[in-house]
Amino acid sequence: MAAVREVQVTFDCADPWAQSLFWNEVLGYEHPPPPPGFGSWEEFSASLPEQQRNAASASQDPAGRGPRLFFQRVPEGKVAKNRVHLDVRAAPGLQGDARMAALEAECERLVALGATRLQRFEPEPPMSMGFLVMRDPEGNEFCLD
Repeated sequence: MAAVREVQVTFDCADPWAQSLFWNEVLGYEHPPPPPGFGSWEEFSASLPEQQRNAASASQDPAGRGPRLFFQRVPEGKVAKNRVHLDVRAAPGLQGDARMAALEAECERLVALGATRLQRFEPEPPMSMGFLVMRDPEGNEFCLD
């Protein structure tokens, strides 16, 4: 049997810093500390050649439980539906109208941060408790579940 592995989720994107800020807000994550000798990520970035600035960013669960997120700048834009997406558990333990209301409230918060709402799926027990399909600011799909 294979050993349990840690996982990092990597996002290809145009603006790694902005994407990491968005996902920090979605998940309650934070940026790791800057490299030794730098008081901030801005100070570190200013020390790099211009073409390397904002080439990458990372986010982590402050409690150390969730996967690390890595954001890397790529030259090409997103051209098709992503084949893997995140399901953000925004209404744990809730059902029916209370669940959908909690998902709608979180949707409003994320739209204000730059997300786009795509579609609402009503509860269809026992297979689905209901969810919302969203896009992050660079068009990657995710669900509020």
